[in-house]
Amino acid sequence: MTKPLPAILIATCVLLLSAQMLAFPRVSQAEDLLGIYDLAVKSDPTLRRAEQTLYATREVKPQARALLLPQFGVTADADYNNVKSRGTSVAGNVNRNDTFQTSGVAARLSQSVYNREDWVRLSQSNNTIAQAEAEYRNSEIDLMVRTTQAYFGVLEAADRVRVRQALVAAEERQLEQSKQRFEVGLVAITDVNDSQAAFDSSRAELITAENDLDNQWEALRRIIGPVSVPLARLGDRLPLAPPEPNDINIWAETALANNFGIVAFKQAAEAARKNIEIARSGYFPSLDMEAGYDLSRTGAEFGSDTDSAFIGLNVNVPIYQGGAVASRTREAGHQFRAAQDRLDQERRGVINQVKDAFRGILSSISDVQARQAAIVSARSSLESTQAGLEVGTRTQVDVLDAQRALFEAEFQYLAARYNYIINGVLLHQATSTLTRDVLARGNAWLTQSDMVPPPSY
Repeated sequence: MTKPLPAILIATCVLLLSAQMLAFPRVSQAEDLLGIYDLAVKSDPTLRRAEQTLYATREVKPQARALLLPQFGVTADADYNNVKSRGTSVAGNVNRNDTFQTSGVAARLSQSVYNREDWVRLSQSNNTIAQAEAEYRNSEIDLMVRTTQAYFGVLEAADRVRVRQALVAAEERQLEQSKQRFEVGLVAITDVNDSQAAFDSSRAELITAENDLDNQWEALRRIIGPVSVPLARLGDRLPLAPPEPNDINIWAETALANNFGIVAFKQAAEAARKNIEIARSGYFPSLDMEAGYDLSRTGAEFGSDTDSAFIGLNVNVPIYQGGAVASRTREAGHQFRAAQDRLDQERRGVINQVKDAFRGILSSISDVQARQAAIVSARSSLESTQAGLEVGTRTQVDVLDAQRALFEAEFQYLAARYNYIINGVLLHQATSTLTRDVLARGNAWLTQSDMVPPPSY
């Protein structure tokens, strides 16, 4: 009588886990989610780009203010002149050949007294900067989400590899048992062939899973850089609780009020509205005060040196500009309405994200519980199928199918737990309440005693 298969599966999983731990005896302490996030903050090029974009945008206000401040400049010139002239007068022919130098210095001071466009641009710069600030805050939250998804993407891929490895080992053992039973005449050759086919298929799936794990590592390294550290796995303890408050409408209202993406589009719409006023300012007069002092020196025979100063007001009253002002105003109006539509689109998208994530959390809780029950059922099915094979009421194919169903149920249970965490992160992202403290709650569920080793390359 062969050893019962469930005991073999348990022993196989234990041996595989032990082999993985022995294969990396000198690996450093595993990084958890917070550790990886801290690396991402320092290394992620997307966040650094957003930061530099924010710094650049902040300069629009000093530039807008400069248009309202005094402008002062000095110009100077020096020329060499060679004048040759011929003519007639009452005294007869006149010929002149004169070589001389001229030079001059002019200083100009101007101050805008009234320019409606410049004042509106100064006001608009506040909206532009507020938009950039919101977009940067959104980028910070987006980094938390991308890091969390990439981190648990590695863990999920590693779980699939571990499950596939255990399945390959179990089916290899099953193949050996089939061969032994065939040799003593207890089963037909078809059972051996079925076991061989299942074993070969599982090996192919293991190769695919290992490749996917490498891809998930590369996705994480796109964020944190070429860092090779083991990752702490998710422990057995995972408290499952619905969102607090457990009211989808409250979360939706919070998102509409706080979401940085919505805030950014609000500021963009307001800046677009002020573009209408900027374009309309072409109808308004402008008033500038100017003052200056000129020095002019010449070495010409009949020239004169001059010193002059002036101060005055310059008024520009636009009368007709070919319809350009009206056209620019209409253009700005269309752009403003487009900005409002983008804002409305963003609001709808955020509400959709809130509801998807909220329902996803509740669904994940039920899914995890259902997957736990599915494991129990799959294990019982495998035991009864194995017993049926012993008495001849079940076939080898039935045993292989039941065995595969058990391992798949194990993996789906692990994947459902990751979905629960990711949905929670996405809900906080939609409401812009995702912080490092929120990540710390999920980080507390990780364990340093079990880790995913980095790729060897």
